[in-house]
Amino acid sequence: MTEATIFALSSGRPPAAIAVLRISGPRATDALIGMAGGMVPPRKASLRQLRDRDGAVLDKAIVLFFPGPASATGEDSVEFHLHGGRAVIAAVERELGTLPGFRPAAAGEFTRRSFANGRLDLSEAEGLADLLEAETELQRRNAQSLADGVLSRLVAEWRETVLMLGAEVEAVLDFSDEEDGEELSPTFHVKRDALQADLEQWANAPRLEALREGFRVVIAGPPNIGKSSLFNAILREDAAIATPIAGTTRDVLFRPVAIEGIPFQFVDTAGIRDDTRDQVEKIGIERAKLALATADVVLWLGPEGEGPTDAWEIETKADVADRLVKEKPAVVVSASTGAGVDDLVRQLVTVARDRMPAPGSVAISNFQRSQICDALDALRDIPASDDMLVLAERLRLARLAFDRLTGTSDVEAMLDRLFSRFCIGK
Repeated sequence: MTEATIFALSSGRPPAAIAVLRISGPRATDALIGMAGGMVPPRKASLRQLRDRDGAVLDKAIVLFFPGPASATGEDSVEFHLHGGRAVIAAVERELGTLPGFRPAAAGEFTRRSFANGRLDLSEAEGLADLLEAETELQRRNAQSLADGVLSRLVAEWRETVLMLGAEVEAVLDFSDEEDGEELSPTFHVKRDALQADLEQWANAPRLEALREGFRVVIAGPPNIGKSSLFNAILREDAAIATPIAGTTRDVLFRPVAIEGIPFQFVDTAGIRDDTRDQVEKIGIERAKLALATADVVLWLGPEGEGPTDAWEIETKADVADRLVKEKPAVVVSASTGAGVDDLVRQLVTVARDRMPAPGSVAISNFQRSQICDALDALRDIPASDDMLVLAERLRLARLAFDRLTGTSDVEAMLDRLFSRFCIGK
């Protein structure tokens, strides 16, 4: 069955000055012939009138043709740069939908075809998805590195090294029955050790999930201790309801924010206590405890020493005489006057920056880390055996991990999750 030709709006939501409508697939040139009056020179902007099947003018547009395989998707591709009104876009999409073999694109389908046609690999596709979602400079810089193929090029080098080592093992196996059979070269384990060291360094790279989601700061403690007030003071807005009534916060509130270019996610939680009979509040307390388990930093506002291990002891209500006083608070704050809040934010920025990718380094996802660790596990077992068959198998397992990393082996379920992150026209 011939693959469909897909189309979708790839620019921003209308109305806009210009709308870019992308077309990709085996019959993409039918749109040029049927609607633009004929073919146009490849990779050269051409002004054409777009017409429907009855000859009525739909729009005057800039038309571009990108022959495959040297296109973004690896297929014949066409772009219509339209006037960005909703009615214009709808009319052109409606006409495209009448062409045989054409259908609207699914989310991420253009990028998935790029991947399927070898125009980018899995790491580059993941970087592109992150680039589209980037909201801070750190996120943009890391995503750009992945999209540009920094990790992909390294994986190609690692895979080539494993193939060379594997070829050496195969040569030894081929001549093992001869009296003067081959032996592993003196550099075999040197190369393996160098590869292992490289992989260990990347396995310890910063977490991409922390960069995507933000450095998670959870504010926790018993009821009526000032959690929501501190949450609002840090965000400088009334994001949470703050009252003197215990148990006001019933759920977990998440608020993403960028501070000095660092992505944060601040979390306000229900007051933790054991003596409530309110079923809704009990659910909120359970969710608060779950939030503590996922925090990068917990700001503990309750009695000193009763919070999670490594929590920051925060003394609140600095402007109140009968407040809960702590012996060794990390910061003393007042949400009412703002005292200490800037100091607390500065300390959080310092800690978060240390855990984010440094300039020139790259964060990797949990999936990427798991494949690198699989390759590491295979290579670590090599020195323990002189059995050439075992060595060959270990090198094969390492190669398969690299193949999963770039998407050249079966990772269909993961691909579905990845490409669903893209918008319709990407």
